[in-house]
Amino acid sequence: MHFTSSRLTEILGTFPSRKILVIGDVMLDEFLWGKVTRISPEAPVPVVDIQRRASYPGGAANVARNLASLGAKSGLAGIIGEDVPGRQLVQLLGDEGIATASIRKSPLRPTTHKTRVCAITRQLHDHLDIEDQQQLVRVDEESRKPLDPESKRWLFDRLREEIAAHDAVIVEDYAKGLIDQELVTLVVTEAKAHGKIVAIDPNPNNPFEWSGGTVLKPNRKEAFQSVGMPFSTGEEAILRAGTMLQKRHNVKYLLITLGEAGMLLLEQGQKPYHTPTRAQDVFDVSGAGDTAIAAFTLALASGATGIEAAEIANHAAGVVVGKLGTATLTVEELRHMFSKTEGVA
Repeated sequence: MHFTSSRLTEILGTFPSRKILVIGDVMLDEFLWGKVTRISPEAPVPVVDIQRRASYPGGAANVARNLASLGAKSGLAGIIGEDVPGRQLVQLLGDEGIATASIRKSPLRPTTHKTRVCAITRQLHDHLDIEDQQQLVRVDEESRKPLDPESKRWLFDRLREEIAAHDAVIVEDYAKGLIDQELVTLVVTEAKAHGKIVAIDPNPNNPFEWSGGTVLKPNRKEAFQSVGMPFSTGEEAILRAGTMLQKRHNVKYLLITLGEAGMLLLEQGQKPYHTPTRAQDVFDVSGAGDTAIAAFTLALASGATGIEAAEIANHAAGVVVGKLGTATLTVEELRHMFSKTEGVA
């Protein structure tokens, strides 16, 4: 499809007036970058001299961060621990204007905290001196236990209020214990009662019943895993898996992210729509799925058709894979990507 400049401007111009609630497993992503100068005398492992560090909202919090960077009013519901990573996460979210009133602090579990240690190397590429990074180890602190009854009651009461006050809801399941069938049923029921969009980023390890949702967004691997088919890169196979998944859950839109092959949209009553990748350079694909579901849902909530929303999501993902780490993008960067690939000014 081809966007006119006025149509793209109309949809993007609606972003700041939309309120989107993200429900899911929130995390703190911490990155430590350093140089490897020697092997440890204690064990055959590299010694990393740390040179810089940074922390970012991760998991469901990264989806909320993508929404905020695109100009939407973004809220987040989930659970964290009463600990230093939890306090740091709430501060980072507040700095980006993300509402955190529906994040519960619990003494019964730690904040999900992922620390990545990366070695910085330099290499010559096309006569350019480029800094590269190689991840040496990832350290995870987390609990996957189900929510305690008190936290569950508190969260459900918050969700009944919050869903009615937002234009759309995104459910992000990273299988850390927050999302269960009871929560899924509550979210879908409340959203339908208030006429709200529900977009779901499912986890194949949690085979929930998602019927009544608006959007289901697995990646290629998750789509095959969810229907019990062997992984394939073939077009016919992914179409068959997607069709099975859409029928099983009766969702209006099934958006499958295909990595370097772009995205496939299955919309009830419409022909399948494939949009090839818009990425110019690919440095890091981590977080691209978060960007895709954020942009697709925000576009739908802003009046876009399914195909228009898929194109916006695909262009948005094309921007973030050109950045390192769990990245976000602005409306200006999204518009620029359209101008490069579609000729839309």
